[in-house]
Amino acid sequence: MNNADDRKSAIKKLKTLVYSSKQQVEDFRKSVDKRFYKAVLPNHVEWSEQEYANIQCDVLAPEIYSLHRIMIYIHGGSFVGGSRQAWRGFCASLAAATSCRIVVPEYRLAPAYAFPAAVEDLQNVFRNVFTEEQVACSLDSSADGRTQESPEVIVAADGSGASQALALVLSLRERYRSCIKQVILFSPWLSLSPNSALIKNKKAHDEIISSEALRRSGDIYTYSGNLENPMVSPIFISEESLQKLPPIFIQMGEKEILLEDAKTFQKLMTRSGNVCELDVWPNMMFMFQMADEYLAESHLSIEKVGKLITFKKETADEQTLTRSPVLENSMTVEA
Repeated sequence: MNNADDRKSAIKKLKTLVYSSKQQVEDFRKSVDKRFYKAVLPNHVEWSEQEYANIQCDVLAPEIYSLHRIMIYIHGGSFVGGSRQAWRGFCASLAAATSCRIVVPEYRLAPAYAFPAAVEDLQNVFRNVFTEEQVACSLDSSADGRTQESPEVIVAADGSGASQALALVLSLRERYRSCIKQVILFSPWLSLSPNSALIKNKKAHDEIISSEALRRSGDIYTYSGNLENPMVSPIFISEESLQKLPPIFIQMGEKEILLEDAKTFQKLMTRSGNVCELDVWPNMMFMFQMADEYLAESHLSIEKVGKLITFKKETADEQTLTRSPVLENSMTVEA
């Protein structure tokens, strides 16, 4: 159990993730980078940089990873901040837990680049990652004389990045979307509508985030008439489009004001015949997963996500897990 001081420290740290109207955008960006940057990555995860479609990306590779699985992680930051540098430590832990390489794009940020600039960047990164992975799968299967496997892509995101992640998935052609096996969302922003009960309640807040912060971030990200666009507020996705989405796993804290929107979204997904699991952690706050130096739940929650990914793959294809490891830059194992 965490003591009261640890909880206070976690809350103080996590508040840095949410843009306040009292801040200048550049000051907000600097504070996030300073607070979350980790000079040493955990679990011996290797870090490199790569350009996809002229967009700088982190590539994080754990010591052991699946050859045919890759994750694209879309960081949060209230649409105006956040960076691959700030999310590097968190994504390294996620990479180790999921035995998966993770690509973290440095997409364009509002207000200089409003919607849909970020989504366009993510589309370009996705298509290039997909093509690279498809070629790798083809070469690997040719060398082994096996039937070619399709690359397995996971899309993950947190906070405001969840809106962009679902916009990305919705916007992709079927040939790309069909290779996305799982979407993972941490504390997602699912509605920026001024007509939502949450944003209408100007006094609504939890330990980290407020309805006013959501409203202001939405106003910076796009124009007022676009806030109910499903590509901005996923809670407005049509039933027909929901049916096209991959399975979704949402993880968040019990104390979040965002929880009701997540419950509504889960019901919409279920009603459409799709899979959406909502994993709620008792007494936890917005993005508690990024306060691992203070909260035991941070580690446990990421372990749970790791089991979700690795166990699902084992169940689907046990034979590939028994093959000999293949050595590349890191030690890898087919899974």
